[in-house]
Amino acid sequence: MHDLSERRDLVAGKARLLMRLLLCNPNTTQALTDRLAASARRVLPPTMTLLPVTAREGFPYISSRAEAQIAGTAILSMLAERVGSFDAAVIGAFGDPGLSAARELFDLPVTGMSESAMLTALTLGQRFAFVTFSPRLSAWYEEQVTRVGLERRFAGTFTPDADFGSISDVAEELRHPLVHTCRRAATHADVLILAGAPIAGLAGDIADEVPAVLIDPVQTAVLQVLALHHLRPDGANAGSFARPPAKQSIGISEPLSSWIARKHLGKGGE
Repeated sequence: MHDLSERRDLVAGKARLLMRLLLCNPNTTQALTDRLAASARRVLPPTMTLLPVTAREGFPYISSRAEAQIAGTAILSMLAERVGSFDAAVIGAFGDPGLSAARELFDLPVTGMSESAMLTALTLGQRFAFVTFSPRLSAWYEEQVTRVGLERRFAGTFTPDADFGSISDVAEELRHPLVHTCRRAATHADVLILAGAPIAGLAGDIADEVPAVLIDPVQTAVLQVLALHHLRPDGANAGSFARPPAKQSIGISEPLSSWIARKHLGKGGE
């Protein structure tokens, strides 16, 4: 009888370890979702099931503050539409659109690529830098550094002089210019974050060609959310992230509107 009880506890423990991870790409390009998912799967433990999803509305890729604001709403809608089908979520855009709002609204861990990459960089070196594929992204990306208060450890954003043709093929088209840019950035920082969904997976491919530690942000976001799932499976939910009171809305998607109105809690959102 004792052995049977122990076996039941073991089975229950294993069931708790199983995890469904929603990977939300707020860009509308499916090829970017595929690239993010492929990179994420390199570090995915066998207890985790990856559920990649691509935004239906928005932009092929996000490259400005205005586009990021719109993408943040898309992220919240993507989460609201799938509540109950996943245990944690990763936002698959480097500027982390909608990250704080998602933590405020949903009862599970949510991580973003830029925040998780920067926090990981602090454990691997004294100074970190971003390497990305377009100077147009720099201002938006660098605001993420200010948001987490890491300006003193940040060495700047580095971009190649070359341009690209297809957002789906940036990592292949700009591979050599990006390696050159990483080598240049390595003279200023000892940890380089390869920033942007279009270059997900590149860090592992070029690591032997660059004299610095390279970080793939989607991989850090996946590993961080896995840790949070074990440590605090209900996510952030106190202090400034306490759930807001129910509120009616006009013109936003029905799943998100219902969630903000807290209809899932019953009459009056209570």
